[in-house]
Formats: sequence, structure tokens, C-alpha cells
Amino acid sequence: MPKARVVLYRDADGSCPFLAWFNELPAKVQDKCYLRLERLREMGHELRRPEADFLRDGIYELRTSLRGVHYRILYFFHASAAVWSRTAL
Repeated sequence: MPKARVVLYRDADGSCPFLAWFNELPAKVQDKCYLRLERLREMGHELRRPEADFLRDGIYELRTSLRGVHYRILYFFHASAAVWSRTAL
């Protein structure tokens, strides 16, 4: 399977909710999330639990945890691109 292209959602004003959220995370959480993003880029649609999960209506989540706190990154696929929408904690 070819690598997935990652596209970040931007609001009409050009701001990126994902980056605003990501930049506020502790460094260790950022590192873990970045590893998940790289795995998704490499594996695309084939990435499964425990790293990713299908929710419903075409929405997926990347999953990572640190010290009992669960971090989720919501995304969807458009052709071969993984598009980051909003994030959840």
C-alpha cells in the first residue's frame, strides 16, 4: 500500500486547530502522537488497533496514551490522503 499523504484542516481564517492543540501538549505526548502520525503516513488505510480505530461515518481516530490520559486525533480519508480534522482528549 502506498504511503498516505497527510493534509491538515485549516479554518477560513487560515488557523489550524490541530497544530494549536498539538503545540500545547507536553513534549512526551507530542513525541508519541508524532510516532502515530508517521505510522499512519506509512500504513494508510491498513493501520489498525491499538494505534488507530474506525469510529463511524468515515471518521477514524489515532490513539495514544500517557500516564492514564488518552489522546485522540480524529481524521478521515479522501482518496489516499489522511485529513486531520479536529482533535479530542
